[in-house]
Amino acid sequence: MVESRAAAVQELRARFAAGQTRPAEWRAAQLRGVLRMATEMEAEICDALHADLGKPKTEAHVHELSLIKSSCLFALKNLKKWMKPQKVPAKLMNFPSTARITPEPLGLVLVISAWNYPLLLSLDPVIGAIAAGNAVALKPSEGAPAMSSLLAELLPRFVDGTCIKVIEGGVKETTALLNQKWDKIFYTG
Repeated sequence: MVESRAAAVQELRARFAAGQTRPAEWRAAQLRGVLRMATEMEAEICDALHADLGKPKTEAHVHELSLIKSSCLFALKNLKKWMKPQKVPAKLMNFPSTARITPEPLGLVLVISAWNYPLLLSLDPVIGAIAAGNAVALKPSEGAPAMSSLLAELLPRFVDGTCIKVIEGGVKETTALLNQKWDKIFYTG
């Protein structure tokens, strides 16, 4: 299992290095995939949230699903603007030069999710990482096993599984993931 986690991280790094996650079209397709998953699989997601936390369907919609859908739509709406280089003032001593800031993806992002909002705290940072052009490994919380299993099953069906991976497990698996090299780690817990 340790080898498979390391192999997954190596594949993510290779895909990022090959530039697969950089194009706006790829990013938008992944965001649309997450949005489709949240829309088409609502019943399954609500069932998993109920199984793990006893969340009623209305609470699942208001506090998790609607926020994920809003994040996807917001990212899709602003993606091109976020990727566009910004002109900034050049220093007088560099006259007559121009300067700009070009947004660049960080690389490989690990998202470690919490148990209390297992969908929102898993996918919201994944949405941001995708929009920024990164390869992503999601480690859902073992404290919400139904949602963890559901994400591991569904996410690869709706997004590019070579650049966005779900890695399940507990403390031992999380520790093994943290021993890998990451360009950014997002953890809420």
